[in-house]
Amino acid sequence: MAGSVASSAFFPVSPAPASASKNAPGGSKDSLDMRGAAANAGAVRSAARLRAAVPKVSGGGKAAVTDSDDEAARPSAPRTFYNQLPDWSVLLAAITTIFLAAERQWTLVDWKPKRPDMLIDTFGFNGQVFRQDFSIRSYEIGADRTASIETLMNHMQETALNHVRRAGLLGDGFGSTPEMSKRNLFWVVSQLQVLVEQYPCWGDTVGIDTWVSGHGKNGMRRDWHLHDCNTGQTILRATSKWVMMHKHTRKLAKIPDEVRTEIAPYFVEHTAIADEDNRKLPKLPGNGEAMARKYVRTGLTPRWTDLDLNQHVNNVRYIGWILESAPISIFENHELASIVLDYKRECGRDSVLQSHTTVFTDCIDGSGETTLQCEHLLCLESGHTIVKARTMWRPKKTYAVGTLTAVSAGEF
Repeated sequence: MAGSVASSAFFPVSPAPASASKNAPGGSKDSLDMRGAAANAGAVRSAARLRAAVPKVSGGGKAAVTDSDDEAARPSAPRTFYNQLPDWSVLLAAITTIFLAAERQWTLVDWKPKRPDMLIDTFGFNGQVFRQDFSIRSYEIGADRTASIETLMNHMQETALNHVRRAGLLGDGFGSTPEMSKRNLFWVVSQLQVLVEQYPCWGDTVGIDTWVSGHGKNGMRRDWHLHDCNTGQTILRATSKWVMMHKHTRKLAKIPDEVRTEIAPYFVEHTAIADEDNRKLPKLPGNGEAMARKYVRTGLTPRWTDLDLNQHVNNVRYIGWILESAPISIFENHELASIVLDYKRECGRDSVLQSHTTVFTDCIDGSGETTLQCEHLLCLESGHTIVKARTMWRPKKTYAVGTLTAVSAGEF
């Protein structure tokens, strides 16, 4: 029928003789001659005015249309088979819209990742241990083609927050539980130790396991273990200690019993780092060391994007500031093997900071490799200490990465 409609739009149908109409079988008083379309039950109601103009022939019970009456009732535009039909365009447009919407919805429902490296940000619980997988993106690698320590720390922080959310303990604050939100409390990190065994490259999928446990009377401990999802090799191990701070007074607070009741069922008594570095960090790095080389970077200020939901400078940003004062030669020839941070106080968005780095004489570790040890101090220009840190650096490893081959335009 669609073909007939399309063809009739371009080729008008010639009117049939009146005699043919009168002699056509099956005619009735509600029939129109063959110069128009045969009226059905629905067309009879919509064409009442046409039937009124048709004279009835007495005695025959049939409706007849003369040539003169037909000429008077004929519209000015040429009568074709197409314009005699009801207006189907609205119905066809509605049907087309429905099919397009259904196809679009089916495409969204039926979407599935086609490559393993697209299976990112998957997470779940294994007992009380929370796991999340990440794929290293191209914008997360540095000049040495590996992910930076800040990238790994950001993924660790994201996993910790998702752990709280999936456990149903995420309140209004940044990582705060519902009971903490009622009391305007939030977590701040006080100590952090990270051991890096290798750095992932672009396209690697990293699995992160994290869990929490109690620490003393008013603290909490969080650990991480990062591994390569393809090889299973350990990438990084980290442990941290957290305390509570009041959102308005910015002072440390004790853990309320209601909060302890919320988080205690998720505690796992296991540490990612068995031998923690508990050596005390000096107040001013390099004091009394004649062989130490000192470097200073001044004028560091927080940006608006460095603040989190609690108007608190993200703890990962402190690591970037600490490494700002390290000499470029260290980054060219070494990679960060471990870092220990001791957070003393927070800084506001209007603070101006100084970064101090002291590089000690090369030493030989147990494996025979020459390593560097650095001590760091991040402080306000007024002299108040923000963070103290110690870093260990080993000779840079060579990571196997894919090579890109130039292709000329003619090969496409």
